[in-house]
Amino acid sequence: MDAYKALAASYDRLTNDVDYEAVVAFYNQIIQREGVKPRTAVDLACGTGSVAILLAEQGLQVTAVDLSEDMLTVASQKASGMDNPPRFVWQSLQSLRLPRGVDLAVCALDSLDYITDPSDCAQAIARIYKALNPGGIFIFDVNTPEKLRSMDGQVFLDEDDDVYCVWRGEFDENTNICSYGMDLFQREGECWCRFFEEHREYAYTQEQLTAFLKAAGFCRIEVYADQQFAAPRDGEQRIYFKARKGIRK
Repeated sequence: MDAYKALAASYDRLTNDVDYEAVVAFYNQIIQREGVKPRTAVDLACGTGSVAILLAEQGLQVTAVDLSEDMLTVASQKASGMDNPPRFVWQSLQSLRLPRGVDLAVCALDSLDYITDPSDCAQAIARIYKALNPGGIFIFDVNTPEKLRSMDGQVFLDEDDDVYCVWRGEFDENTNICSYGMDLFQREGECWCRFFEEHREYAYTQEQLTAFLKAAGFCRIEVYADQQFAAPRDGEQRIYFKARKGIRK
């Protein structure tokens, strides 16, 4: 089963420990440091729309892009009562095409790691560069190779009253990919239905992603520890990138 198909209905319940407000607050700190005031944004690999909704609540005109139709359905339902809802679009990042440029692009929760072919990842970053207005900012985070390698052989459990999820990690040194299979049990009336999904993430290094950003044309690239304005330390589990599109002269 495709990743984020059966999981879409239970995703928010299983990830209720994710502090999206803190993620967006860190974006805002970066934006303030850069001295810009974006009016438009794209949330890349938006999932169930939690980041896109928070950005829209700040007054930004938001386009939210994802490859999973099931996740987009949940996101659209969540945003249905908003005065300024995001516009949800079904696209892959490698073929990203927006009707007009945006001032800000964000990609949260290691979503770029899900692009498991480095050439596709480089292409996605190039498409993101084209989608930005001159001077625009691109902010994203990834799981570090150290984190993904540490998941090899690990078993994790998430549950609530209506969903039970067990997932097992496996890291392949030959492919540089961490795969984790999810056994998902969801309550439907008096019955429990079982689904299986496989998720795969590529262990991109800081150097690889920096090279992709530079090749796309980005400048003023900075790499931070997890939601901190400090260089990543040894053993860092998640790192953030900030890059700018140059202003035409």
